[in-house]
Amino acid sequence: MAKLKVGIIFGGRSEEHPISLKSALEVARHIDAEQYEPYWIGITRGGEWKLCERPDVDLENDSLRAVVLSPDPRTRGLLVIQGGDVETIALDVVFPVLHGRWGEDGAIQGLFELADIPYVGCDIASSALAMDKSLAYVVVAAAGIATPAFWTVASGESPDPTRFEYPVFVKPARSGSSFGVSKVDSGDELAGAIEAARKYDSKVLIESAVVGSEIGCAILGNDSDLFAGEVDRVALTHGFFRIHQESTPETGSENSTFIVPADIPAAVRTRVQEAGKAIYRALGCRGLARVDMFLLEDGTVMLNEVNTLPGMTTYSRYPRMMAAAGLSLSDVIDRLIALAIAARSR
Repeated sequence: MAKLKVGIIFGGRSEEHPISLKSALEVARHIDAEQYEPYWIGITRGGEWKLCERPDVDLENDSLRAVVLSPDPRTRGLLVIQGGDVETIALDVVFPVLHGRWGEDGAIQGLFELADIPYVGCDIASSALAMDKSLAYVVVAAAGIATPAFWTVASGESPDPTRFEYPVFVKPARSGSSFGVSKVDSGDELAGAIEAARKYDSKVLIESAVVGSEIGCAILGNDSDLFAGEVDRVALTHGFFRIHQESTPETGSENSTFIVPADIPAAVRTRVQEAGKAIYRALGCRGLARVDMFLLEDGTVMLNEVNTLPGMTTYSRYPRMMAAAGLSLSDVIDRLIALAIAARSR
């Protein structure tokens, strides 16, 4: 049986570029070479696409061949450019291992749709919705699921700091991995926090602080056929959870650890998983997502955020939760590719 040709895209222009490189390395270690023929496409920080032998190369190396994904569905694959020559490589499916803007916000998914090629993960609309926290809150609240109180701050707007009850969190509306996020304890700190968030997005979110446990749920599947991994809990010693902000995250965080499975009663665990699935469906997700939530003292499960292309690194939450539920990263990769092909055939 012929191997499936999988184009695996990694790197990217967002601030999460280095995390994507680490995720791609884990995919390389766990993808089944008996089933798949991977083609590694690295995107530099400047946006150049390069064809690589493996994801652990220097993407700035000028000897790497330039490559693009053809938007013409008659080609359905890669165009490798070297000098005046163009080589075509047909692909069966694309697996974006990208995080943040231009990776999980619907932008690159639009290219996949133009190319009419199956791809792993959420479609354009669900990617865009989940990436914009304010829009995700509106949609999820309309589905009857609790969300934090929030306000959006447009580009150039300076809100009156006296209108808010502190503490609040200020964050970019469309960014990930805690970049640009600040906890604000008084009105004097608000302007500085908004300015910090605007380094990552012109649209800023001000969100009421939530008192509760931070929990997560890994979801895998399409439509009504969903599999939930084990729930995890973020145990904090101080401060607030700032994922991927450590200098050496492989060695652990200075203020947080992950408890997997979460140390919560079985009935609460089931309620969290069902809430995660409900949020996933409300946003129209497919393939995979990590749904981060708050568990309040009264038992309410509240949305925090949804990551549609979560990290796959050695220290990432999504593969840990799936492993705790009995699915290795190799199993997850197999299922994601099958789900991508199934989604296109509908």
